Amino acid sequence: MKIPGGGAGPVRLGLASSRPLPTAYLEHARLILGQAATNITFRSLRAPFPAATFVGELTGEITEAWLAELISPATAVGIDAALTTGQLAEQGPQLIVTDVDSTFITGEGLDLIAEKAGVSEGVSAITERAMAGELDFAASLRERLSLIEGADARLIDAARAEIRPSPGALRLVRLAHDRGVKIGLVSGGFHEVLDELVTHWGVDYLAANRMEIAGGKLTGKPSGPIIDRAAKAHTVRRWAAELGVPHELVVCAGDGANDLDMLALAGLGIAYNAKPTVREQADAAITCGRLDAIATMFGWEDTPEH
Repeated sequence: MKIPGGGAGPVRLGLASSRPLPTAYLEHARLILGQAATNITFRSLRAPFPAATFVGELTGEITEAWLAELISPATAVGIDAALTTGQLAEQGPQLIVTDVDSTFITGEGLDLIAEKAGVSEGVSAITERAMAGELDFAASLRERLSLIEGADARLIDAARAEIRPSPGALRLVRLAHDRGVKIGLVSGGFHEVLDELVTHWGVDYLAANRMEIAGGKLTGKPSGPIIDRAAKAHTVRRWAAELGVPHELVVCAGDGANDLDMLALAGLGIAYNAKPTVREQADAAITCGRLDAIATMFGWEDTPEH
């Protein structure tokens, strides 16, 4: 976890939960914030879930102990909390990048294909170990693909038809676009599965793997470079450079070990419904099951007409 910069400047605490925000924690948060900030204001946010934000002006340095006193009690009562400072706290991100499988969508695309090919158990077991960081991602991807060798390529269409965005994913896209913010997806999954969906969802960027197909059959091999942990971070750097966005104004979210490099790169790296090793290393965690809780961390909310 990165300790946000201290000194003078804006500070924001964003809160989201699947349950009403306890008054006792809100009073505690105001008290702790007051030890390092002045002019603190609180606002409940218009959202499909309990959400709020504190904003103030820092007067001192942020310490690990102070941050823990702010975030740990929130976690204990089921509140997702993120502290940001500087431009990120004041303006919000200019680029949001998330993982796809089990982050922007509810399941794993390759697992759906494997299920229809009758090899779901073997593929799912490898997927779980790879996301926990127990296996090299590139090697695990090749191993999973090998299990669907010879399957009909039309299974891709069947799998795509069952894919659904995670709760709040499309609201996050809308809230971001309303503010001129770009949304990118980086996936250990496949363009063949995702391209049509991403276009429909209005996402700005997609980086993913490609499957080799020959004679209407899946060959069980990837085609081209593999989007692994390092490639995800490289892609985020490239998109940020193209947009002229500093890393401090990039937010990344993901659930697996192959997302850790891009989470470390971002101004705020968020573990979304993530494995323990990812939650331990991320700057913040979202556990409420809503991807649009990312928006809450910056005070973004629906307009009255929504």
